[in-house]
Amino acid sequence: MYGTHVGEQAAPVDQYGAITAAEVTTRFEPIGRIDAPTDRRWVFPRHYDANQLIDSFDKLKMLIDPQSAYVTNAVYAIGRQRDSLFVDALFGTAKTGAQGGTSTTFPAAQVVAVDFEAGGDVGLTAHKIIKGKELLMAAHVDVENDPIYCAISAVQHSNLLKEVLVASREYNSQAVYDRGMLVEWLGIRFIHSERLLKTASNRRCPMWAKSGMYMGEWIAGWRSDISVRNDLKGLPWQAYIYATFGSTRLEEKKVVEILNKE
Repeated sequence: MYGTHVGEQAAPVDQYGAITAAEVTTRFEPIGRIDAPTDRRWVFPRHYDANQLIDSFDKLKMLIDPQSAYVTNAVYAIGRQRDSLFVDALFGTAKTGAQGGTSTTFPAAQVVAVDFEAGGDVGLTAHKIIKGKELLMAAHVDVENDPIYCAISAVQHSNLLKEVLVASREYNSQAVYDRGMLVEWLGIRFIHSERLLKTASNRRCPMWAKSGMYMGEWIAGWRSDISVRNDLKGLPWQAYIYATFGSTRLEEKKVVEILNKE
């Protein structure tokens, strides 16, 4: 989920719990109340910047080109930090409550163990992916309408290339790969990332429903400036970009951690 914010303090994200409809057993009975459990999850702003010095006017003209290497470098640098912020929020401690004073940790029940397969610690397998989706479905995640994602590193991508259930067309009614990259299997969209967390020799691969995670962007946080550095010899040009983001987990049961030997 995505939203925009203003101000310097944490911005709240409201949570609404499920309710159960009451059966009507008699005519004209008084209408009762069913109050949905509510809570508030907080997202905190984090600030990042990217600064580059350009030593000639010719290179400055390249900078102004939106497709130049300078602009691309800056955008990628900010994007990588944003990715890391999101990854940290997947399994990190979330702040809950009216004032954000309650710390909500990631539950162990949402973890697919590294030794889930018979034979001990192994890398990512089709059966681990199936178990991860099972945990989401058991938590009443609407997997038909709520997109499911799974982030994997290059090693896990190679693991799945060797899985018959994933690679063989005999088990799949539609294309699983696009130009050699795994894009979707079992209704799960795969994202390649080398910024996933790692504990000892185990890569922590997340699987999550879109509605279970949140990324906020502070509108006033985006700033860019091109100016001359009068304090440096040669008067080089400076290209500066500043951005503010925040991320949090919205619902614990909509996120699964899959541990994989790497």
